[in-house]
Amino acid sequence: MELAVECQKRAEGSKPNALRRSGLIPAVLYGHKGSESIALTIPAKTVENLLKKRVVNNALIDLSIPDLSWSGKTLLREVQVHPWKGYPYHLSFFSVATQDSLEVEVSLNFVGESVGVKLEGGILDGMAQLTVKCKPDSIPESIEVDISNLKVGDALHIEELVLPAGVVALGEPTQVVVSVLGIQAGSEAEDVEEAAAAAGA
Repeated sequence: MELAVECQKRAEGSKPNALRRSGLIPAVLYGHKGSESIALTIPAKTVENLLKKRVVNNALIDLSIPDLSWSGKTLLREVQVHPWKGYPYHLSFFSVATQDSLEVEVSLNFVGESVGVKLEGGILDGMAQLTVKCKPDSIPESIEVDISNLKVGDALHIEELVLPAGVVALGEPTQVVVSVLGIQAGSEAEDVEEAAAAAGA
């Protein structure tokens, strides 16, 4: 998934809160030229639409800065959110043009219907995302994980995943990606009996 976003260079001396009140969100671009950074602004509506696509650290964004005549592929590395109001108030972009490989988070897409869930009454318990390493132009939109053969008590680990070419999973190879948990028969009834006994004590 690739997206396009247009930013403007932030005027020197501008106050972040004043920018936010005017509908602009402060942002910064790193990695385009060594350790230098560019202070930017991006329309709040653009930020809102961008975040709906869940692109933090997992999708290439074509960032353009017309008043600097700069454009390039970036990752949205960080979104700072207001601690109690919940809205985004600062974004950090990272240029990937000079990077041979990147570490990104990719969504896991569980496909098929687990035998343990369908026939044995189990519950599927799995990770939502996996951190992987790949080239900037090889970021997968998602990774499919076939769970059809999983029975109650079964699990799939990172080392068992089938990954796209050029994509390497990070983390412990034995880390559980998805498992099917069993439900102990009668546990709910036992809970009710214990609660009743405690109430009558």
